[in-house]
Amino acid sequence: MKLSIKELVIFAMLGALMYAAKALLEFLPNIHLVGVFITATTVVYRKKALYPLYIYIFITGLFAGFSTWWLPYLYVWTILWAWVMLLPKSLPGKLQPLVYMSVCALHGFLFGTLYAPAQALLFGLSFQGMLAWIVAGLPWDLIHGISNFFCGILIVPLIAAIRLAQRTT
Repeated sequence: MKLSIKELVIFAMLGALMYAAKALLEFLPNIHLVGVFITATTVVYRKKALYPLYIYIFITGLFAGFSTWWLPYLYVWTILWAWVMLLPKSLPGKLQPLVYMSVCALHGFLFGTLYAPAQALLFGLSFQGMLAWIVAGLPWDLIHGISNFFCGILIVPLIAAIRLAQRTT
């Protein structure tokens, strides 16, 4: 996956934009646009969407600290990317918003469950301890999933904006 200078700049900008959008919404627990950006960039750039994704993850670690909480980010966000990669490239136009919003919502609902195995390994939790950790986080995952669904309304317009920007540069 060789990158042109143009792609390098665009992906750096998108990764930074993901971080900025997350930082601006920090005052709202588990409400952010990261899933929106990951979904939109994956639809447009496919495999190359991993570049802005991992730039976002790196910037997050840079500003918030490369600690144990950060390690699951290396795979949790990639799962959303993988789910979007599994979707057909040409979904019918009327289905796109609902499908993309639903995939984002599913990732939000399952975020704590996806994160839990790393927590169990890093902190020596038993299987029961991991399940307790998941259950304790369910209210936050509920907020995360619902907010991802509604924020997901921005995915199709963001895809259109990215494609338009690509044509004009």
